[in-house]
Amino acid sequence: MASGATRGFEQLFSRQAAGYAASRPDYPSALIEFVAGCAARRRWAWDCATGSGQAALPLSAYFDRVIASDASPRQLGHAHRGPRIDYVAAAAEASGIADHAIDLVTVAQALHWFDRDRFYAEVRRVLAPGGVIAVWSYGDPRVADDTALDAALMQFNTGFLGAYWPPDRGLVGEGYRALPFPFAERSSPAFSIEREWTRPELAAYMRSWSSRARYLERHGTDPVDGFERDVQPLWGAPASRHRIVWPVTVRVGGV
Repeated sequence: MASGATRGFEQLFSRQAAGYAASRPDYPSALIEFVAGCAARRRWAWDCATGSGQAALPLSAYFDRVIASDASPRQLGHAHRGPRIDYVAAAAEASGIADHAIDLVTVAQALHWFDRDRFYAEVRRVLAPGGVIAVWSYGDPRVADDTALDAALMQFNTGFLGAYWPPDRGLVGEGYRALPFPFAERSSPAFSIEREWTRPELAAYMRSWSSRARYLERHGTDPVDGFERDVQPLWGAPASRHRIVWPVTVRVGGV
């Protein structure tokens, strides 16, 4: 990926850093336990493109230290703090980490933004012998308990906002399976994120999307406002809850 795309990633998520930190779902504890267990040692982990630390914080329960880096200082300003986490503003392709210091590298929902050739070279440089890299992504959210709401959400996501997603966004839905992954890959189980959300909670999450940020920048209006109005008759009272599910795919490999 060109460096311009990486800059676009930083700019988009810097502008909505507070909303991202407040509304993005955490990852399943079973996922964090699995990737931590793939490391031969648990001294240092590097959570790359940490955002607001959704993965770094639970990883810190398994490792002596976690280096959590992000290209956006504003994202780091909203990060979840922990006594064993060191937050660092750095590009994925130039971490500043010492050679062969890291036992586990993680990338959650961000690999499609990177210059992957340069990032993979950086991973090989920083991983210790026996170290592993784990990357994961979650697919489009689905409303699991209401087919009409689910159809409305999918139409808004892939239809109305379809042209505003970055070109590599399809790689996320495919679980990064189409991406080169030049490591000795291991089998990984499937996971899912599940939440019982109100309409305002779902809308807050949708306002953290990069596609929404692009639409707002181009048109000056928030497209999620229209979605909320459209689904109100289907959803019912704002306090009513529906089950939102995201499939999570993990790829793990060693050097």
